[in-house]
Amino acid sequence: MAVSRLFGARVKRRDDPQLITGKATFTDDVTLPGVLYAAVVRSPHAHARITRIDASRARRHPGVRAVFTGRDLADRLAPMPCAWLVPGCELKVPRRPVLADDRVRHVGEGVAVVVAEDRYAARDAAELVAVSYEPLPAVINQEEATRAGAPRLHDDVPDNTAFTWTTTGGDARAAFAAADVVIHQRFTNQRLIPNAMEARAATAHANPATGELTVWVTSQNPHIHRFVLSIVLKMPEHKLRVIAPEVGGGFGSKIPVYPEDALVAFLARELGRPVKWTEDRRENYLATIHGRDHITDLEIAARSDGTLLALRGRTYANLGAYLSLAAPGIPTILHGLMLAGAYTISAVEYTVHGVVTNTTPVDAYRGAGRPEATYLVERAVDLVAAKTGLDPAEVRRRNFIPKEKFPYTVPAGITYDSGDYDVALARALAMVDYEAFRREQAAARKAGRYLGLGLSTYVEICGLGPSPVAGAVGFQGGLYGSATVRMAPTGKVEVMIGESPHGQGEETTFAQIVADRLGVPFEDVEIVSGDTARTPMGWGTYGSRTTVVGSGAVVTACDRLIEKGRQIAAHLLEASPDDVVFQDGRFSVRGSPDRSKSIQEITLQATLAWNLPAGVEPGMEATAFYDPPNFVYPFGAHACTVEVVPETGEVRLLRYVAVDDCGRVINPMIVDGQVHGGIVQGIAQALLEEAVYDRNGQLLTASMLDYAVPRAPQVPRMETDRTVTPSPHHPLGLKGIGETGTIASTAAVANAVMDALAPLGITHLDMPYTPRRVWHAIQQRGEVRP
Repeated sequence: MAVSRLFGARVKRRDDPQLITGKATFTDDVTLPGVLYAAVVRSPHAHARITRIDASRARRHPGVRAVFTGRDLADRLAPMPCAWLVPGCELKVPRRPVLADDRVRHVGEGVAVVVAEDRYAARDAAELVAVSYEPLPAVINQEEATRAGAPRLHDDVPDNTAFTWTTTGGDARAAFAAADVVIHQRFTNQRLIPNAMEARAATAHANPATGELTVWVTSQNPHIHRFVLSIVLKMPEHKLRVIAPEVGGGFGSKIPVYPEDALVAFLARELGRPVKWTEDRRENYLATIHGRDHITDLEIAARSDGTLLALRGRTYANLGAYLSLAAPGIPTILHGLMLAGAYTISAVEYTVHGVVTNTTPVDAYRGAGRPEATYLVERAVDLVAAKTGLDPAEVRRRNFIPKEKFPYTVPAGITYDSGDYDVALARALAMVDYEAFRREQAAARKAGRYLGLGLSTYVEICGLGPSPVAGAVGFQGGLYGSATVRMAPTGKVEVMIGESPHGQGEETTFAQIVADRLGVPFEDVEIVSGDTARTPMGWGTYGSRTTVVGSGAVVTACDRLIEKGRQIAAHLLEASPDDVVFQDGRFSVRGSPDRSKSIQEITLQATLAWNLPAGVEPGMEATAFYDPPNFVYPFGAHACTVEVVPETGEVRLLRYVAVDDCGRVINPMIVDGQVHGGIVQGIAQALLEEAVYDRNGQLLTASMLDYAVPRAPQVPRMETDRTVTPSPHHPLGLKGIGETGTIASTAAVANAVMDALAPLGITHLDMPYTPRRVWHAIQQRGEVRP
């Protein structure tokens, strides 16, 4: 193959023009003739028994075509499934009906649906559905939910504990006994609301002649949607087509298959007309999944020289009222297995209690378990540094897994593929001018100013696969990538992928890979995704897996086309296939470059099939499935500087430096964009965002008036750089990048704030570091003095 022309180039995203000019088609833009509109009647109670539903007034409302309640659907639709059944933890999955039919268990749970000729009539009629409730006691806090006497949500989930999962590795007891320093700290990873720009939506159309059903839906994984919907709808999967048009942000919140998705499909099939449903922002806050929500007690054992020996702890993970699609795997597999971080910690002992409460279900939110783990271990490292009087950067250096030790198996049993953590940290320290900042900080403290610098040297598990491991940890599906590469007679290339990008940029990066691999113009490559009728079976876009796993399938399919082309070229050029080389889109005879055929010429001959070698079939098309042998493990070092204003408690972000290593980089511009977006979401957790319920289960932060999302003036200019440590098992040496910014940044900002407050004797605060929270902490320490 020739030296790459496009791999590594800063190619502009090819999907951006239609997005920024408003020409893209989102689910709510799909308008079908005769479409009806659905509105969901939702519970105002966090916990209550439904005693009566009177829909008579709603049915008489002008334009209303149908009203259904949970009891109408109980025998016609299967319950919503959970698809990550983590083994060995006594997992209990309570029944989740599409519409509540006996009890409601969180504010916003659907109890009825109204279908009308327009969305206004549907909304108006929904308000006419009279539901009588018998309120029941609610429980919001996950620790309180496990205590004796707490309200029980589900009869088959005693103590409200859906699972208890433990990971152990090494001898934690011996390590703690030998430690010079033992630190205990309680941490909270507060509940967050994903806030995708596009709210969820679904449109469905049934063809009564064929029995086929087409569903357009805001999905990160159309094939999983089809699989699950076929179960809930009790219909053959091959009769169901799922299309994910443009998706306006997901961040994990559009991984699950929701009750409304099944409801809209059912209504279209039942009524014989297309049906559309689009949630408003309040519904998005109440009925779309939330993220995080962990309470953790953590202990860390260390020597006086800063050597980290062991971690042990216990987390209560709030799952909400039901187990969402991937919920059990987030605080266990994607969280608990990563607690050793980037360090040679020899022992980990950790237990997670998954608890149901009267709150919105919790599932994957960008990073999904790994930001929570990174926050714990990176805060613990800084606490050890403070306790031992050592520099936080030095404690990290002393404990990094050495480059030569890779592949490296951590106490939890997973094996990191490659890493060079020292180099990333050194680069971040140089960029932030670490020593100069420490001098500035010391001078500022004497003048009564509180500056802080925080580090986060993270490693994450992503590129989710391989499928045998997915099965072993209870994931109810495969995790391979899939691709079909098809060349038209004119040499144009269609690439159908099983993954479903929605802003990650694979329309561009995969075209770069294919153009380079096949030696065709970039403009001649089209990437097709998001339609189960056009693409091979695939497992979706999440866990920073699309580029990593999907590219493996794309490359394999391209290579199969090249090999087929070699056979045809050898036949046409009257040469041995072993003597035919492929470079820059041309097949030529070794030593005789004038005897050659372009890949476009070979494709035309393959399509015409006039003169093919024996045993070679017509056409230029190949399908490949790539099941990776291991996960990939991106890493990096982030540094943040802040100033805390003691009079107001305001935290001012001064600088943010990010050095990430995602292996070889296909498109630096897209990598930077992914890192920037991730950092902002991590900063938001540290400083701004928190979903707050009152004791009755009412969401107090139920709109953007009360839930603080970051704004541009609150975010500093981000300074990014990279190191390159290829994954040894990936065909292109790639690692994921989509979640690294979020995984690293929360801990970096938290450590910076705590560093700024250290002179006041404040060693820990729970996030978010709002001015009020910081100001109160300062006041409790008495008069502020340098």
